[in-house]
Amino acid sequence: MSKSVALVLSSGGARGVAHIGVIEALLAEGYNITSISGCSMGAVVGAVYAAGELEAYKNWLCNLDKLDVFKLIDFTLSTQGFIRGERVFKEMKKFLHERKIEDLNIPFVANATDIVNGKEVIFKSGSIYDAIRASSAIPSVLKPSIINKVELVDGGVLNPLPISNITRTTNDLLIVSDVNAPIKYAQRNISSQARKASANHYKILLDQFVKKWSDFLPKKDLTPIGHEKSPQIKFGYLDLMNQSINLMQDRLAAHTIAQYPPHQIVNISRDAGGAFDFYRAEELIEAGKQAFYKTYKPNV
Repeated sequence: MSKSVALVLSSGGARGVAHIGVIEALLAEGYNITSISGCSMGAVVGAVYAAGELEAYKNWLCNLDKLDVFKLIDFTLSTQGFIRGERVFKEMKKFLHERKIEDLNIPFVANATDIVNGKEVIFKSGSIYDAIRASSAIPSVLKPSIINKVELVDGGVLNPLPISNITRTTNDLLIVSDVNAPIKYAQRNISSQARKASANHYKILLDQFVKKWSDFLPKKDLTPIGHEKSPQIKFGYLDLMNQSINLMQDRLAAHTIAQYPPHQIVNISRDAGGAFDFYRAEELIEAGKQAFYKTYKPNV
């Protein structure tokens, strides 16, 4: 049985923290991760692991509470996105420094989307910071990244499960960690009392900003013509965008898996966490581990 693993890490906002649990489970079972392909938060976790900084990054995440996360979000009233992203990526530089992709411990690749020309952009060399910043620029949430005058957004727009980009070695196992699986999630309550104590304050601050940003957006009735009297499910702007992205990514991921069948798919429920639930890092990491062992086949 091969112990070499080519690991693909999906997009998924804060849920991508669960990829850490998958990596830890693989290492605990004696596997050697020989290459990583990541998208969005999957690119962040993959880059940190390839740089040899996963343990430090995990410790940092697990000590964040809700207010810490809120302070890292530099809100802006912009039509391109309501978060600049400079604060959180400044923190990422502490783990990645100024390293280049080609200097990492193992082959690593991230992807982003050229939103103007509708093309996938693949990062196999150059600044690791630029790569993860571009790969994580969720449309309408995080402001796009401009590299060489090209406007780049989240790689998940075109390829949320970047199996096609992974570097393979002879007889390796292809393992996919997908944190966008449309499956039920069993809540795990392992947060500390200190984190719970900050919840109300965090919610008030976030609700205040979301209200301001909602007022900033144009109002429009999206009811189809001829259906005005039909029962409706009314989505807010962010809910509508999130649901649209989920449906798009489901279809893209299914197509990718059919084209590049992996040896093992680790499915983590998309209900495990929201885009900014980094304060739940311990729970999400454990969810990743549990999901790995649900489908683990030691004799593959």
